[in-house]
Amino acid sequence: MTNKVAIIASNGGLFDAYKVFNIATAAAATEKEVEVFFTFEGLNLIHKQGMHSLPMPEGSEAIAEGFAKTNAPSIPQLVEMAQELGVKFIGCQMTMDVMGLTKGDFVDGIEVGGAVTFLEFAKDAAPTLTF
Repeated sequence: MTNKVAIIASNGGLFDAYKVFNIATAAAATEKEVEVFFTFEGLNLIHKQGMHSLPMPEGSEAIAEGFAKTNAPSIPQLVEMAQELGVKFIGCQMTMDVMGLTKGDFVDGIEVGGAVTFLEFAKDAAPTLTF
């Protein structure tokens, strides 16, 4: 049985961020080795500015209120928690190049690599999830 969890973050909304970081932190907290590959809009989840204003689907105002009422951690807090638990973040080199972004645009501690880098880890991960 594998002890690896591989996550692809390709969407950049608030709900996507909660899904990615909740699964990543839960897996890491249970002694799993976790890597998240951020590509396309998913890069917003670890972008120094973008992570503070992730879009929420229309009609989700009640959920936004629920986040506030329950004191759910913010996305920057979840990013920090994931990193403290040892979750490895990989920013997609190709997407960054296409969008004119550099490693400095993102939270500290990320790696930059291509799909091959991530696939080497993911080949024997279970589960592999995409958000």
